[in-house]
Amino acid sequence: MEGMDDQPEAAAPEPLDRRAELSEFLRTRRAKLQPQDVGLPEFGRARRVPGLRREELAQLAGVSVAYYTRLEQGNGRNVSAEVLDAIARALRLTDAEHAHLNHLARPARHKKKRRPARVQRVRTGLLYLLDNMDGIPAYVTGARSDILAWNAMAAAVFGDWGALPPGERNWARLVFLSPGYRDLFVNWDSKASDMVSYLRLYAGCHPDDPELSALVGELSVKSDEFRRLWATHNVKEKGHGVKLVRHPLAGDLTLSYETLNLPDDEEQHLVTYHAEPGSESAQALRLLASWGSDAAGTDVISGARRGPADER
Repeated sequence: MEGMDDQPEAAAPEPLDRRAELSEFLRTRRAKLQPQDVGLPEFGRARRVPGLRREELAQLAGVSVAYYTRLEQGNGRNVSAEVLDAIARALRLTDAEHAHLNHLARPARHKKKRRPARVQRVRTGLLYLLDNMDGIPAYVTGARSDILAWNAMAAAVFGDWGALPPGERNWARLVFLSPGYRDLFVNWDSKASDMVSYLRLYAGCHPDDPELSALVGELSVKSDEFRRLWATHNVKEKGHGVKLVRHPLAGDLTLSYETLNLPDDEEQHLVTYHAEPGSESAQALRLLASWGSDAAGTDVISGARRGPADER
């Protein structure tokens, strides 16, 4: 059974600036739209900035230009849900983007005194479930995409997270700072974009999370790609799809994934991977399972290439 370590508490850096987050989110969404996208006439005069003008967006949302300008400057105080809904429609926001806008403009009220970070733990029953998912790579993520628990097949496919200090078991850190993951994910750019979009959505709900601030700060300093993607302010829900994996031992794998929200902790998700029955990828997963502990190791994380024969 993997991932039983408690997640350590981190020093408390400055929280993310919610007003700045709201301002940049609205500005970047507006920049993505052109007048023809929303049925407005194009008058032909040169635009100083890409996308819709503030007055055009205000017209679509049915609010005054001054009101929308204040909102885009980060002043969402006392804004109504109805106005936010109208702005979300005008900006053609996705459900995840709409939720993010609401979290930024109408944050839940918290006591001013900051509480210590909550230790993330996985229920014993869920740990047993992971261990008994034969042949299925599966793991549990928590806040900030921390990796909390996993089974042997997940270690065989994604690397031995147990060899890492608990503070480094985080998907964003692995994707952007571990060279082996650039080789593991065939469409690494897509994986990287998804990770930043998940973190952005989490940041909208928890802008005062000191561990999130520390993570974003570290990745922004160490990774140009992360810094560029973070500036896009894209948000996305974790869901389902297909990942192409180039495993150092098993070769190319086409794996479908499903993300299941856990009912007793909104920050925890069970993620499972499977291959199409009868496919070469399914055969490769069975081969990894037959190798057992020989297939798991730090190979994926470090980018090294070795197999069971190298142990002899």
